[in-house]
Amino acid sequence: MRYRHLSVAIPILAELENLPKLIESLQHQSLRDFDVYFCVNNPEGWSNSGDVSQRNMYLDNQEAMSYLREQAKENKSFRLILIDRSSLGNGWQGKQHGVGWARKTLFEAIEREHDDNELIVSLDADTLFSDTYLESVHCTMNEHYNHSALCVPYYHPLSGNELNDRAMLRYEIYMRHYLINLLESNNPYAFTALGSAMVFPIWAYRRVRGITPLQGGEDFYLMQKFAKTGKILLSCNETVEPQGRPSSRVPFGTGPAIAKGIDYMNDTYPFYPHEGFEAVARTFSMFQDLYEYDQETPMNDFLRQQLKTDNLWQPLRKNFKTKELFIHACHERVDGLRILQYLKIFPLRTAEEELHLFCKSHRITISEDFDFKNTCISEINSLRYTLFNLESSLRKVSL
Repeated sequence: MRYRHLSVAIPILAELENLPKLIESLQHQSLRDFDVYFCVNNPEGWSNSGDVSQRNMYLDNQEAMSYLREQAKENKSFRLILIDRSSLGNGWQGKQHGVGWARKTLFEAIEREHDDNELIVSLDADTLFSDTYLESVHCTMNEHYNHSALCVPYYHPLSGNELNDRAMLRYEIYMRHYLINLLESNNPYAFTALGSAMVFPIWAYRRVRGITPLQGGEDFYLMQKFAKTGKILLSCNETVEPQGRPSSRVPFGTGPAIAKGIDYMNDTYPFYPHEGFEAVARTFSMFQDLYEYDQETPMNDFLRQQLKTDNLWQPLRKNFKTKELFIHACHERVDGLRILQYLKIFPLRTAEEELHLFCKSHRITISEDFDFKNTCISEINSLRYTLFNLESSLRKVSL
């Protein structure tokens, strides 16, 4: 079996400025047979909100829908489907709003209209991608048909605004430091989930019973579901470029990190110590022996507290009769969220101190006085590029 067709899912909230460039990029795709679903969305009530920002985003959305309707009539390159969750009577109600609900609405619309052997490509309106992007990810997924999903590599372009770029680079280097540490131990939760860089088949989406529509982090939890039920592909011939712009639309991620600025990142996005990653790696390496007998792993005390039991492994041995199934059950228990929670119990160094230790262990040269606040943007960007290449090589090894 091979994937015959793909559909692109794009949530829209105040993205009118980005739509012409996005439509042009989609029109120039080397792949010719695909659908594009847009969900223009905002909470009901923004049309007459006393909040000027909300009112302006609503008005932007109305113009975006007019523009997309015209494109649906005139565009001959792909089929354009517009979902209106913005205009009066169609906006989100109560707590059911945000990008998580927009993605859920998009994915379910695609799922209803297509069968198992078709792909969903999740994008954002502010994301740049090459003319071969859709054809390339389509071919990649066909070459790795049994994988549950693809996390496409990413690289935020510089904006030219020094404060924003400094914050963006600090955040992206934090993410790459985290992923590289997990990739080096071949951890099953070694992935970076970005809503603008996900590809998955409908059969896998149905198997995990869809996306949980959270206000933020919905992309991470969806990928974690895919990791628990299959294998995630981390490498392809493409790289997407999401804009690094300040935003308060979601509670965490690139946009909020840039909006808060670099002074607030140490508490929210710390560089977790290498001792923590080593303890995680050691624990995962012991699952095979735990099938035979109980022993203390570095994470046992933490897991006893989290799970409120002293009997961590015997119930899994009882319920999962083969070593392979037992190890998989251990992976489900100690998942990506649990790993992050565990890393948070370790005493933190400053981001610069931890980064120096990391670079030294990986033979990466950075200046002795490297500082995210004061080191020149070009040097920080050079480090980002070095880590991107290291991460890319590790992503390829995961194949």
